[in-house]
Amino acid sequence: MKRTVYLNGEYLPEDEAKISIFDRGVLFGDGIYEVGGVIDGKIISFESHMARYHRSLTELQIPEPLSEDEVLAAFRKLVELNGIEEGLVYMEVTRGIADRDFVWQDGLKPTVFMFTQHKPDDENQKVKTGVKLKSADDIRWARRDIKSVNLLGQVLAKNIARDAGAYEALMVDPDGFVTECGSTSFFIVKGGEILTRPLNNNILSGITRKSIFALCEQHDINLIERKFTLTDALEADEAMISGASSYVLPVAEIDGQAIGSGKPGPWFQRLYDIYVNFARSSAI
Repeated sequence: MKRTVYLNGEYLPEDEAKISIFDRGVLFGDGIYEVGGVIDGKIISFESHMARYHRSLTELQIPEPLSEDEVLAAFRKLVELNGIEEGLVYMEVTRGIADRDFVWQDGLKPTVFMFTQHKPDDENQKVKTGVKLKSADDIRWARRDIKSVNLLGQVLAKNIARDAGAYEALMVDPDGFVTECGSTSFFIVKGGEILTRPLNNNILSGITRKSIFALCEQHDINLIERKFTLTDALEADEAMISGASSYVLPVAEIDGQAIGSGKPGPWFQRLYDIYVNFARSSAI
């Protein structure tokens, strides 16, 4: 069954939606994106996604093409048209179409497209088994806080992980400190604390990560922003990743070494239960 997608205000069969070869997103990766998780046919943490959407556009000086209400209406329509109960909605905004020039012209009309994806049938089983990670050098550009479509560093790292039989790449900076994963946030449990990398230009402000911080505060769970090394991660009691459509997943293994017991642990289970309950109750 063909998906219905959104392109510049139109809802089209996926094979009829076309992007110009002169679009700056194609030529330069000159654009931003958002991925909204869907649970029970509703969008998770929509307001937080829109806050990051506004910030990313502002950082790249791209005019805002759609209001929050317009984005929400489009998300909901795509979810309905494609019968998405659990999965995601992807939205990309590029600077627009112009002849190739590194310097952009004023007055360009942004290109906006969106599509949905169902959550794979086996994805939820990873909650029970845990996932494997493979470490990779973090070679990305210096503004990882902007959710831009410049993702070649992640593409290369995630393919390293795939070739090693791992689910996700664990990015490590030149000083040996863990940044985040290829497309998810990363946490470890050590000494009775949950640790994650502090927010700055080196990592993306993950929306699920943001929700986890708020939930930990509500439930008196000690979550601390602190840099840690790959060795620290390998010696952790537990490790977890989080993302828009994966929610929270336990890490069973990094670079072939079991983390803790090598099975989902109690800290993960508590966070997972708290987060899924939040997602179901607050999705719109």
